[in-house]
Amino acid sequence: MAKQHGARFVALVEEAKKRVTDVTLAEVKARLDRGDEFVLIDVREDHEWAQGHVPGAEHLGRGILERDVEARFPALDTDIVLYCGGGYRSTLAADNLGKMGYTRVRSMDGGWRGWTEKGYPVTQPEGAKR
Repeated sequence: MAKQHGARFVALVEEAKKRVTDVTLAEVKARLDRGDEFVLIDVREDHEWAQGHVPGAEHLGRGILERDVEARFPALDTDIVLYCGGGYRSTLAADNLGKMGYTRVRSMDGGWRGWTEKGYPVTQPEGAKR
């Protein structure tokens, strides 16, 4: 079940969507399957990441992303795909990275929920609940 979001939050995301390019779940899966070179970043909270994540993803939570991204990925043309639970936080994060000068940042539409609903592979720590 999708989480209900406040109207002002949704408006903020909709405004950011005007500046952010989305990538579909199928496109990300195909790129992973082909072994394409790109950075997949999970921007969810630590406890969400610990429950499972997309194989090959790196974790830079939304709270530290903007602070730490330059040290991890200094090249502004780094091919980056962000995802969160459903696509809202990753849209806001992608918008901010664009404002920081990153030129190849996209948000994975559907996020973690969409990924798992499609039955795509996940990395799930032992004992984690999905």
